[in-house]
Amino acid sequence: MKILPTISSLSALLFFLCACSSNPRATDIATTAYKDFLPGKLLLDNNSRHVNAHGAGFIYSGGKYYMFGEHKLSGRIGNKSLVGVHCYSSKDLYNWKDEGIALPMSRDPKSEMLVGAVVERPKVVYNAKTGKYVMWGHLEHRKGPKAKSLNPEDISREYPSYSTARTFVAVADKVTGPYKFIKSFRPNAKKYPLGEEKSLREARDRLLSENIKLEEASVKKLPPDNTFARDFEKGQMARDMTVFVDDDPEATAYLICASEDNATLHIHELTPDYLDFTGRFKRVFKGGFHEAPAVFKRGNLYYMFTSHCTGWRPNAGRSAVSNSMFGEWRELGNPFRGDGEKTTPFAQKSAPDTSFRSQSTYVIPVQGKKGAFIYVGDRWNPDDAMDGRYIFLPVEWEGDKPFIRWRNKWDLKVFDKTSN
Repeated sequence: MKILPTISSLSALLFFLCACSSNPRATDIATTAYKDFLPGKLLLDNNSRHVNAHGAGFIYSGGKYYMFGEHKLSGRIGNKSLVGVHCYSSKDLYNWKDEGIALPMSRDPKSEMLVGAVVERPKVVYNAKTGKYVMWGHLEHRKGPKAKSLNPEDISREYPSYSTARTFVAVADKVTGPYKFIKSFRPNAKKYPLGEEKSLREARDRLLSENIKLEEASVKKLPPDNTFARDFEKGQMARDMTVFVDDDPEATAYLICASEDNATLHIHELTPDYLDFTGRFKRVFKGGFHEAPAVFKRGNLYYMFTSHCTGWRPNAGRSAVSNSMFGEWRELGNPFRGDGEKTTPFAQKSAPDTSFRSQSTYVIPVQGKKGAFIYVGDRWNPDDAMDGRYIFLPVEWEGDKPFIRWRNKWDLKVFDKTSN
C-alpha cells in the first residue's frame, strides 16, 4: 500500500499550498477495503492515503456520511491551517472516499482565512429551509509583525495565542462544497445569557466602578462572571466548538463552545437560517474548564461529552445530561471504562483516565439503528500533526448513563444487541 510519506515541514507547506488550489477529486476506485473499525490504527482513504480530517464533524446526506476536519501537514507546522477543511464520504462508516478540500485557506493577505491561521473543529449542518449546507468552526487570526507574510519560515515561527477566539461561518449548495466563507465573529456581543442578566450586569458595573481594566480581568485572577463582563462589548470567546441540530419541529440549531478563557461552556441558539445567533444563550459548567464538546440526543434526553483543559495531553473524559439544551446540565463523570488499549506501545497511556488517549470531537448517530451512537475522538500528535489517529468506539448504556469501552476491532453489528 502506498502511504503518504513524511516530508519536511517547509517542503510540505510549499507542496500543499500549490496543490490545494486545484482541489483534485479522488477516483471511485477503492484501494483499501475495511470491514471493521480499528480504533487508533492508521485509517486510509480510497487512495490508500491517511484520512486527514482532524477535530472532525459528521453529517448524513443522500445516503452517505460525510466527514469534515482539519487538514494537517507533518511536523509541528501542521498544527496551523495551511490547506483548509478536508471532506470525505462513506456509505458504511468504515471506508472513506476523498472528496477534496471543502473550504480552502486563502493566499490573499486581506483574508481572515490566510494560510497560517488556525482553523479548528469544523462542523457542517444542513438547513432544510434554505437548502444550504452551513459550516461553523473555530478561527484564530495570525498575529505579529509578519502576520500577512506568505513566507513559510515566517509562518513556522508564529505561535498562535488563541486570543482571537472567534467562530466562523461558511455556506455551500452541495455537501462537499466548495464552501464560501461569510464572516468570523464572537457570539452575542452586548447580550446577557438566560437567567443571569442581573448578576452579570452587577459584575460589569462593579469592575467599571473599581476602575479595573476589563482587558486585564483574566479568569486566572477573577471569578468567571468578571471574565464574561470583560468580553461583553466585543462578544464572548468561542474556542473548541460543535453544532447540534435538534429534532424539534423548528429544527433548532445550537453552537456549543468553550468560552471565558475556557472556564465556561456557552450554548448559543442559531437563527433559523443557521448563519447567526438569536441572542438566546446559556452558560454551562461555570468555572469548570470543559472543552471539546460533543452533543447528541437519545430519546428525550440531551447528552454531552467533553474533556478537561490540559492542552495536547489527554485526560479523563467527562459526560453530562440535560432535559433540554437550555436546561440544567448534570455531570455524570468519566464515561470511559475498562482496561483500555493493550496492544500498542502506548498501552500504558491508553487507559480510561486518558479517554483511551483521545479527546472527544463528535458523536455519530448511526442511520437505521435506533439509539445507536459512535464516539469519535482524536489522538492529537502535535510533533507530527498529520499522524494524529482517530478513535471510533460504540456508545453503550447503563440505564440512561452512557459509557465507552475499548475495543481493538468492532463493527456495526454490536448495535444489534445494544441499541434500543
